[in-house]
Amino acid sequence: MKLAPRRIISSVLATLSVFAGGSSLAQTYPTKPISLVVPFAAGGPTDIVARTLAATMTKTLGQTVVVENKAGAGGTLAAGFVAKAAPDGYTFLIHHNGMSTAPALYRKMAFNPMTDFEYVSQAVDVPMTLIARKDFPAKNMQELTAYVKANAKSINLANAGLGAVSHLCGMLFQQAMGADLTTVPFSGTAPALNALLGGQVDLLCDQTTQTTQHIKAGTVKLYGVTTKQRIRALPDAPTLTEGGLKDFEVIVWHGIYGPKGTPAAVIEKFGSAVRTALKDPAFAARMADLGAEIVPESKQTPEGLRTWLQSEINKWGPVIRSAGVYAD
Repeated sequence: MKLAPRRIISSVLATLSVFAGGSSLAQTYPTKPISLVVPFAAGGPTDIVARTLAATMTKTLGQTVVVENKAGAGGTLAAGFVAKAAPDGYTFLIHHNGMSTAPALYRKMAFNPMTDFEYVSQAVDVPMTLIARKDFPAKNMQELTAYVKANAKSINLANAGLGAVSHLCGMLFQQAMGADLTTVPFSGTAPALNALLGGQVDLLCDQTTQTTQHIKAGTVKLYGVTTKQRIRALPDAPTLTEGGLKDFEVIVWHGIYGPKGTPAAVIEKFGSAVRTALKDPAFAARMADLGAEIVPESKQTPEGLRTWLQSEINKWGPVIRSAGVYAD
């Protein structure tokens, strides 16, 4: 079927208008502060990454990137908020593994991770640490293994809430120990860590971005890191595999998302600011101090994040469903 000349001209003009509009938007954006929504409490590990990243991006964008904490429901509250936000480039989400575990954990959600967002970039990967209150009896991983097997019913294990990575790490730890500990959920890892520091809970699996300073200060007891190899931030800390938990590995990854329909030109400009921040020497040094690692450039793209998210959904879904863990 052939288009009439007038229709051809109209079609071409419409196409050119889209490209021109996108180009103009990219040149003027942003004209006001941008919200970067964090699904967890202020002071927690994801919040630390977000605030460091936001401060660095502000220099590139020429507008303030404001961190907004919306804790609750294992991160789904914030994700749902961003999914429904105006797709104008002024609201973004930074979330960790919880974006991939939510579909299996929650029977009802206000969003679909694979269809309700525009993907921006991954940012940093963060190892976790298994720690205890300072006066917990076991001195090392070998002693902890024996102590857990003998006293499982009297030990409590804190986490940042259902579906949080600390919860998943704790589940894997209990499976590896063959023990059923009393789990104590909090509204984020910051309050969970505070409870540990105060002696109200015994054990916690938490990210190095939050625990490194306390480990170095000796205010918590460290049993190991959750990576395959030892990490630069804590070179003397053994891996949990070294301590006897075979192939134990949990790494927290962070992705950045915008509402579905956010213009491609805006996604590209915001994503470019993310990538520039990830290359900033001061940002890299701060992340290294906290044990975090900047992801490879192949993951610093919308498609890199989309592909990784789908693979993580495929990985964690069967694990969670087999454990029979659900949220209403």
